[in-house]
Amino acid sequence: MTTLIIGANSEIAKGIAISVNQTNERLIIISRNIEFYNDNIFKNIKIIETSSYNENHREAAVKELNVDELSRVFICHGLLHDDTSYPEKKLSEFDPTSFLNILNANTLTPLLWLKHITTQMNHKNECKFVFLSARVGSISDNKLGGWYSYRSSKAALNMLLKSAAIELKRTFKNVKLIAFHPGTTDSPLSKPFQKNVPKGKLFTRDFVADALIDITNKTQIDGELSFIDWQGEKIDW
Repeated sequence: MTTLIIGANSEIAKGIAISVNQTNERLIIISRNIEFYNDNIFKNIKIIETSSYNENHREAAVKELNVDELSRVFICHGLLHDDTSYPEKKLSEFDPTSFLNILNANTLTPLLWLKHITTQMNHKNECKFVFLSARVGSISDNKLGGWYSYRSSKAALNMLLKSAAIELKRTFKNVKLIAFHPGTTDSPLSKPFQKNVPKGKLFTRDFVADALIDITNKTQIDGELSFIDWQGEKIDW
């Protein structure tokens, strides 16, 4: 079994890597920042460092893989805020440049990794792809409004993955797509918002990673896109 982690510098990605490292499974990571992996002992790891996530660098990174050995792919890209982007509380705060920045990180980049990997993959290969989605991307669950860019980026990701699952069901019958809501994880992404998290609902990266791996292993390959949370419960679209 070989696990690939893309966007491996996120907290959840690090938790996944630590969990995989406790087994005899082979681990491959793709990241722009590999400091964590150089500073810690990983038994059976291949590190692919990339300076950018543009198309040329994505293609080059995938060419370094033997995609047919992959059994699980965790695509861990996610952006909620940075120096120029922050969740909008009201419509007047919506900024098109910030929106495109969030959309690129949360929607476009994950889909392009799926595109490049499956393009190289044997049609008989059995593999599960996991993407970090979010409950706030559920249209039916939106009761509070706000967070225009982040909500829409995750909703768009879900729609793209739904279309991809329909196509892959015809062409890659042994591929499974999972859109995963991790809950609020103690990470730089959630740090500015943690004061509003109910007691017991702020999870460590290791807790989330272990839950994600367990859910991934138990989820059956059925040709459908699963939108599920850290408890393994289905989320409405």
